[in-house]
Amino acid sequence: MQRKRIVLMYISEVSGHHNATLAIEKAIKILEPNAEITNINAFNYTNPLAEKIVNSIYMGIIKIAPQIWDYLYDNPKVAKSLEKAKQNVHKNNSPKLKRLFERLKPDIVVCTQAFPCGMVAYYKNKYGLNLPLVAVLTDYIPHSYWVYDAVDYYITPSDDVSLRLIKKGVSAQKVKSLGIPFDPKFNENLDRNNVFHKHRLSSHLPTILIMGGGQGLGPIKTIVKSLEKVNGPIQEIVITGTNKKLYNSLKRKIRKYRKKILLFGYTQNINELMYIADIVISKPGGVTTSEVLAKGKPMIIIKPLPGQEANNTTYLIQKGAALKIEDPAKINLVIEDLLKNPNKLAQLCACAKQISKPNSSMDIARFLLKNP
Repeated sequence: MQRKRIVLMYISEVSGHHNATLAIEKAIKILEPNAEITNINAFNYTNPLAEKIVNSIYMGIIKIAPQIWDYLYDNPKVAKSLEKAKQNVHKNNSPKLKRLFERLKPDIVVCTQAFPCGMVAYYKNKYGLNLPLVAVLTDYIPHSYWVYDAVDYYITPSDDVSLRLIKKGVSAQKVKSLGIPFDPKFNENLDRNNVFHKHRLSSHLPTILIMGGGQGLGPIKTIVKSLEKVNGPIQEIVITGTNKKLYNSLKRKIRKYRKKILLFGYTQNINELMYIADIVISKPGGVTTSEVLAKGKPMIIIKPLPGQEANNTTYLIQKGAALKIEDPAKINLVIEDLLKNPNKLAQLCACAKQISKPNSSMDIARFLLKNP
């Protein structure tokens, strides 16, 4: 039997899109160790200089003027005005894609971000190819930049997202609600006491996990400062990702705080830390959200970024799986309320479990190995 050749495409190394392709790759290797998988940063491959510039502009907008991103995100007028420029970019990228695919000879291409999805869709149409293309959506609202006739299948986080995609004109036969892929290790049962002991934490204290995504964004310092005001003992796990400035700043201040704080930079053992957490305070990125839901953890969201994060937040709140707080300086009051009301905490956990798709990565891997 011929080994299946699969190309996975994402953009940006430190991103949920990349984590999603890594999760799919790992799941495929579990099911079919001989599969030939190429995991590639499509933007960097086709436009290495442009990737750095665009990433820099995006981060600048998000930090300084998020309202601009709110206007640009899934705006039909903006999408229409950018259509010609987008087609020109895809046209210029097609020769590079042609060389790549002629070398790799993929049986299927999987994209976890809309840019490479559009690029491959254009390439298919330009050369009249019957190359199976699968779009894996990693947020709970499908934006218009995903929609291309040349996409053979869409894998969505939920039935709600599938219906929205169908309303945008995608054939129902193309849509599969399999969930957002995340590392299968998040489903492993761990020994809680061993994890607590490993990190020198108490198994008897409420544990709060604080994250700001891979790049350590959000008002993490304000959150930590606010949690100092919580009545009663708690312990905190703070993950700053690649944000070295934030890490160093917190490291200097920790010794002055009364609460027990375990500080991490970029770490690969979030599955362990999430396993022992009682409450998760985090940015609502798609992959992070799917991990939290699978663990059945209550989630608190503070100041979500416009666009995908705001949409993910709306979905989670509607489903009763998260709380949204506008003022990070008052997070202590929310934590106190939840700890004093275990029924409220349990309800959030139950709602999270209800909409979770813990087997998403394995289900997606099975689908890709079976199709086309």
